[in-house]
Amino acid sequence: MTQPSAAPTVERNDAERRYEILVDGERAGLTAYLDHGEQRVFYHTEVDDAFAGQGLASRLVQEALTDVRRSGKRIVPVCPYVAKFLKKHEEFADITDVVTPDVLKWLDTEVG
Repeated sequence: MTQPSAAPTVERNDAERRYEILVDGERAGLTAYLDHGEQRVFYHTEVDDAFAGQGLASRLVQEALTDVRRSGKRIVPVCPYVAKFLKKHEEFADITDVVTPDVLKWLDTEVG
């Protein structure tokens, strides 16, 4: 397991439509999204095995959702990790929308 020497940072990568968590400049994980109108639909989160067990996924999602709040968008948690995170962090309930069949159908056409 890699031990970070500097504090991890989270950056939004609009070109790739994802938030990335960096440890010493190396991408350690990401949470991917697509925007659907005023909704930011999160559909996948991962942390590299080398960085597992350090709480990076939680920090990544926390900062990503905080950024969504600042942007005025709403959260749609298709990703199971993001959905689980939201159950424990009710401070985002006011900007969270339920996952609907329409959103899932739209997402399927966008990501395949």
